[in-house]
Amino acid sequence: MTTAIIDYGSGNLRSAAKAFERAAAEAGRAERILVTGEPEAVAAADRVVLPGVGAFADCRRGLAAVPGLEAALVEAVIGRGRPFLGICVGMQLMAERGREFETVAGLGWLRGEVVPLEPADPCLKIPHMGWNELQPCGVHPVMKGLSGGTHVYFVHGFELRLADDGDLIAAADYGGRITAAVGRDNLVGTQFHPEKSQAAGLRLIANFLEWRP
Repeated sequence: MTTAIIDYGSGNLRSAAKAFERAAAEAGRAERILVTGEPEAVAAADRVVLPGVGAFADCRRGLAAVPGLEAALVEAVIGRGRPFLGICVGMQLMAERGREFETVAGLGWLRGEVVPLEPADPCLKIPHMGWNELQPCGVHPVMKGLSGGTHVYFVHGFELRLADDGDLIAAADYGGRITAAVGRDNLVGTQFHPEKSQAAGLRLIANFLEWRP
């Protein structure tokens, strides 16, 4: 089984790859973790991971700038139904649009848009940076073992505001409810960084590697 972590110039790919390799090893899985920007490799992968850091528009344009990469991503994830994990801005790119300084179309896989964080408490700093507690919403295989109160690591100033609460699989509180993780069909995404979330992050990655949507 091959998990492709997409390299399009955004995200800490080394950190993500090491976390996936460790989670696979600890679970006794013979998983090939491939960091790649090659469309053919992405299209052929058994699982696809899209990381992302920085601005929504920059990540969106970076993905589109690699010839054939977005088409391969859509073929693997939407056409073939391969399990998909978006991390941070990689999750946000699943939205219909991002409104970070300018309005830019997303992949449109989930109904909703990316908007600025606006905590009710003016003392809370933006970006939201550091550890926060998960609040699971319903039951999802990728969230197995991550109970309410589990701490994970966030770094973001914008959030994915979903049009359908049924796509929300975990929230967090930061001056109000914010989207922490989403899931629908073969798609999952985390606003937090599993690769920076120690044991909890490794558990989520292991769950993803075992997931059969």
